[in-house]
Amino acid sequence: MHSKNLLAFLDMVGKSEGTSNSSHTLNHGYDIIVTGISGKPERFTDYSDHPFARGRKAKQINNHGLYSTASGKYQILFRFWPYYKRTLRLKDFSPESQDKVAVQLIKECGAIGDVEEGRLEKAIAKCARIWASLPGNTYGQRTHKFETLLAFYKESGGTYG
Repeated sequence: MHSKNLLAFLDMVGKSEGTSNSSHTLNHGYDIIVTGISGKPERFTDYSDHPFARGRKAKQINNHGLYSTASGKYQILFRFWPYYKRTLRLKDFSPESQDKVAVQLIKECGAIGDVEEGRLEKAIAKCARIWASLPGNTYGQRTHKFETLLAFYKESGGTYG
């Protein structure tokens, strides 16, 4: 069972990435595929594997040649999926599997203690290299201000301190 703060942090990431709060999701963001340059939202219904696992081409997301395979609540890139699927012994791309990957990413960033203790600024800074919507990354995409992330986190029951 995950702690209240970890669950709130995961929810914050989903909202920050625009998946769990998308008007197009039918499953709390777990079914969202990155919106491409067309601006048309897309979701998936087959959780048996990552949506790009069967050779689907990456989606162009800007006019500068940036393509993405980001999928699910945490916008997990396909290039990383086979590693985590094998390492974490995941059988599918279900919400439970997506959560396990996100928690593992937080651990790999060295942020799990900060998340658990409610040190949100430190946790965000450590995880910014993973999620493009978090401030402090170098992806050149739109990021959220800390105040917005704090509001998302508190809405989800997180304790800040």
